[in-house]
This record gives sequence, C-alpha cells and structure tokens, in this order.
Amino acid sequence: MPLFDLPHPVGDDDSEMASVQQYWLTVDPAGKRFGRVLRDTIDQLLDGEHTGRFDWNGLHKTEKTHAGTLIEINLLREFELNSGLDMDYLIRGIEVDCKFSQTPYGWMIPPEALDEICLVVWADDWQKKWSAGLLRANRTKLTTSGNVTKKGNRDGKFRLTKQDWNLVHWLWHEQPLEENLLLHLDKDTQAAILAAGAGSKRSPGQAKVNELFRRVQKRRVNRTVVRTLAQQKDYMKRVRYNGGAREKLRNEGILICGDYPNHQVVAKTLGLPIPQEGESVSIRVVEAKPHHACRPRVLLEGRYWVEASPEDARERAPLLPETKKARSSED
Repeated sequence: MPLFDLPHPVGDDDSEMASVQQYWLTVDPAGKRFGRVLRDTIDQLLDGEHTGRFDWNGLHKTEKTHAGTLIEINLLREFELNSGLDMDYLIRGIEVDCKFSQTPYGWMIPPEALDEICLVVWADDWQKKWSAGLLRANRTKLTTSGNVTKKGNRDGKFRLTKQDWNLVHWLWHEQPLEENLLLHLDKDTQAAILAAGAGSKRSPGQAKVNELFRRVQKRRVNRTVVRTLAQQKDYMKRVRYNGGAREKLRNEGILICGDYPNHQVVAKTLGLPIPQEGESVSIRVVEAKPHHACRPRVLLEGRYWVEASPEDARERAPLLPETKKARSSED
C-alpha cells in the first residue's frame, strides 16, 4: 500500500517514523500476516483445547492483561524482529515499543516510552476488526492516566485524549479480524452444539463436532473451532472417517470436505466456500434427480450428487475421494 493511500500518512517531519512505517508496509503490505498473528494470539489466550472457551469475556483479568505481552512476542517471532535495547523492537535501527489495547485509542504509555515510536494495536473479537498504527508518544500532548496502584501511587502512565487521536498514523485501520465462528453463531445454534453429548462419558467432544457440521453447513470451519469442541490432542480425528464426523453423518447425507485437493474440487463443484489449510465445509447432498436439473452436481461413486433441499429425503452420502480426482458434470 503506497503511503499516499494511508488513512493518516507520516509527514516529512519525522523520518524515523516514516522509515518504520515503510518497513511494515514492505514486509506485510495488506496486513495479512499481522492480522493472522492477532487471531492466533487471541486463540492462544482462549486455549479452547483445554478450557472449551471461545469468548474473550470469559478470560480472567490477568489473562487479558497478558494479551499485550503475547502479541508483542508473537509479532517479534512472526516478523523475525530484533529486540530493542530499551523498547520492544529495533526496526531499521530505530527503537519501537509495542502497545495493545482491547479498545481503540485505549493504549497506556509508560514514562520510558515517552517521545519514542509506539506500534499501537487493538483487536476486538466481537466487532471482528483490528487496527495497527504508529504513534510518536509526544510528552507535551499525552495526558496522565490518573490510575492508582494498590499501594496508592499513581502508575505514571499516559494516554491519548480524543483531540489527540490524530497523532496515530494508521498502517492498517479497522481491518477484518478472522471470524471466531463459535462466538458469532446465533444463540440457539450455539447452545445446541454445546449441549450435544451432555451427560455422555464416552465422547462428548465427538457429539459436539457432529452437531457443528450438522447445523453449520456451507461455511468454512477452521481447526480452532474443532479443537475447542473436541478438547483432545488429536482433535482432527473427530472430523475424519474411521469414527469421526465424516462417517457419523454419512447416514444423514452430509459430506464434510476438508483441505485435501480432491475435497476442494468437490467443494468448488458444488459451489461451496473452498476449505483452506485446516478448514472443513459441510453440506447435505442427495443423488441428482430430474427436478435438480439446474443445480451444480458432482460425480462420486459413479453417480451425480447435488445439494439437498429441505424437502429432499435423507440419503446416505457417498464417500469423498482421497486419491482420485472428483469429477463435475462438466468433465
């Protein structure tokens, strides 16, 4: 993204900030890697595999406070940054501090970061948005926070007041945060999935994964969702054949396409979102009949299959190909 297209480009009066800005827009022009780090860090904090959590509001206060540190570390690793002598990063020989807030413009700047460049970041799972920008922490413009520590002392940190929000030079502003699927399902669907397998000692996780693919069709489901519901080490086992949802839901006519190339062909042919690495997409199918003439169809097990309508009776779904390419009606 060229500098003149930025919401608030850096001027010529701050060559250091312009250099840091140029660095970020060179290594990650669209912010895709940066956004992925934020998504992964939030998921890391939620730790769905061990806790079953998927809502930021379910985190403990100390965990939310730790988010900034994790984001700082995960960005350092993703972009192979050097640590600064006094600040978090050294970018093109320039000290840069990293600050995260759960709300826009809510960053707390410590005294040691005054007059330094700050990489300021916020992300909101409910809004499905994130932003990151650069701020020169001007000591003449920032306002003391007024927060009081447990010992009764002022914490000495500074914040931006509304009239100084324009001090932030956005790198990426209000970008879409990859959706936390479980969080944004309607409440009835969410409740049905979480209640599946209740009271079962054998495999409550499998029941939840089955209900997920039964109720949430034609949408990409990433491995984090499966991990949170299955709550086990080999969580993707709950999706596969040999006892997983692909096998369990066959009698209901449900196909679950994964990220195998052959599965992607099936998904594309049926007009589904194409599952990417670690993703799955489900759909209920029936064998094609004359009244299905206008629907996309795919050839599996020697017969053509189409997406089922609510009025179509259940039919046992075909097996998805593992090694041979699936064929569409155009082949």
